[in-house]
Amino acid sequence: MEYSIALFSIGILTGILAGFFGIGGGAILVPLVMMLGHDIKIAIGISIMQMIFSSIYGSYVNYKRKLLNAKDGIYVGLGGFVGAAFSGFVIDFISSKALEIIFSIFIAYSFIKLFKANAYGGQKRIGAGLMTNIFLLCCGCVVGVFAISLGIGGGMMLAPLLAYYLGYSSKQIIPLSLFFVIFSSVSGFTSLALHGYASFKEGIIVGIASIIGVRIGIFMLSQIDAKKHKATLLILYAIMLGIMLQKMFLA
Repeated sequence: MEYSIALFSIGILTGILAGFFGIGGGAILVPLVMMLGHDIKIAIGISIMQMIFSSIYGSYVNYKRKLLNAKDGIYVGLGGFVGAAFSGFVIDFISSKALEIIFSIFIAYSFIKLFKANAYGGQKRIGAGLMTNIFLLCCGCVVGVFAISLGIGGGMMLAPLLAYYLGYSSKQIIPLSLFFVIFSSVSGFTSLALHGYASFKEGIIVGIASIIGVRIGIFMLSQIDAKKHKATLLILYAIMLGIMLQKMFLA
């Protein structure tokens, strides 16, 4: 019972983060599930299943509120779908310790890129039209491969890239990032399930709870200034990096 309550609580927290930051939530879910005694590879499977619930519901809410740029979302989403399909193979050939190291490096990289980006939108470093579409496809593909393999939907890695290279504001990228997670999580979960890394019971508990949280997160996003939102996202990256470093070196 206590175990299920812990999972449900993690799901609500993860859903809030998904709605507020446009991420799958794996960056916080994976370390927390590992603290419950699971290996990182099983934690990744639970994380990806949860993302299917939160990203679909969250994107539906954003679409109804006309906050989602569906055109850009389709391009980056298709790239993510293709890339995430290879996640099962990546996990098969990379050890848990190596995944923890890669995860930590990824969080540090994202922190730096987001720190440099303008919260209200800035200079676009990629050409418009076709160049932007190609960038979105390639970016989605690369993020999909590595993000799902690390137990995250990719929104957390995608957000700094969209802000830094396409000049999107902090709040503009949130609905797009969450929409991307639909594609990457569905493809990634299929791949992980085929390789034996799915945990359906825990995934459903966390997933249902995340639907409650994502609605709260979207409401919170509508109430905050872009500069403050960027600051909270940077704090999230710093906390997650600290958790992973503690897990790697002090556990």
